Amino acid sequence: MIASHPKIVIVAAEWHDFIVRKLIDGARETLERHDIPIDNVQVVRSPGSFEIPLVTKQVITALHPDAVICLGVVVKGDTAHFEYVCEPVAHALMDLSLQTGVPCLFGVLMTYTLEQAQERAGGTMGNKGAECAEAALSVLKTLRSLPSI
Repeated sequence: MIASHPKIVIVAAEWHDFIVRKLIDGARETLERHDIPIDNVQVVRSPGSFEIPLVTKQVITALHPDAVICLGVVVKGDTAHFEYVCEPVAHALMDLSLQTGVPCLFGVLMTYTLEQAQERAGGTMGNKGAECAEAALSVLKTLRSLPSI
């Protein structure tokens, strides 16, 4: 059963914090605009984006949120780390959603440059943290409308 005022946890990477903070702010502002009480929103930090799935799993077990908004930034750069981080994190969060029934929203920016990430964290491309918060609320609304098993 999903509460009328859902409990939302934002799991956010510490890496590229100057961008991630803007994503967190966008998510919080969106939740506040939808009348989610501030006490129902908690931020838990993860060292980096690669660690987000493990932190999210523990958050689900320990805090029992209705949804988790996962935020981070991975910039391609000159090494292969991009390929080794992005796809596994996306799949792990999808698997957690399916295994637990708790929506785990994927708000990890995957860009080629820091400038592209900044544009998606409150710049000309919007704020993907805010978009993830909207998506979380939309998924919760859909789940609430479905019959219980």
